[in-house]
Amino acid sequence: MRIVFCRAALTGAALLALCASSTPAFSYAGILSIFEPQQRPTQASSGARLVSFTPQVEPGTILVSFTDRKLYYVLPNARAISYPIGAPMAEARWQGVLKVTAKKVNPGWTPTADMRRENPSLPSYVPGGHPRNPLGPRAMYLGSSLYRIHGTDAPWTVGQEVSHGCIRMYNRDVIDLYQRVPIGTKVVVTWQRFAQG
Repeated sequence: MRIVFCRAALTGAALLALCASSTPAFSYAGILSIFEPQQRPTQASSGARLVSFTPQVEPGTILVSFTDRKLYYVLPNARAISYPIGAPMAEARWQGVLKVTAKKVNPGWTPTADMRRENPSLPSYVPGGHPRNPLGPRAMYLGSSLYRIHGTDAPWTVGQEVSHGCIRMYNRDVIDLYQRVPIGTKVVVTWQRFAQG
């Protein structure tokens, strides 16, 4: 099934640029100011919760609601595990149905040539496991797109509209989801609201 973008479809380097989940060109100053230092999420943060979930979705499906800023891993008996996510910024919004086509532990990150032209201070490559790797400790690749469900080197951005299209999670949560999800898992990405209350 094709991905539907909220603006013209992107190809090539422009599409790859969508998945650069954090670059120095993006300022975290506004986000940082909303957290008191003792409340700021850390690399050990988790927002996973077992919730009632009534939408008619087959168990084992990942349902992402950018409006709720939640990823739901659907379980049997009208339940799901809910994880907070970082949602795309307005210009990077998309929705569609894909499958997990690859999974990587400690994925490396290579910014595109366009990203490096925009921000020459970016490294040419950040190895997997590096504390400043914007993909964090796990990544699940979606379809043939460049979108990923992944961790982050900036946990305070989870819950905000900050990504370039990827689905950003706390590292502890993405590790938990990673072990539950086989390759081939259906991923439904929507702007529909599901959260209660």
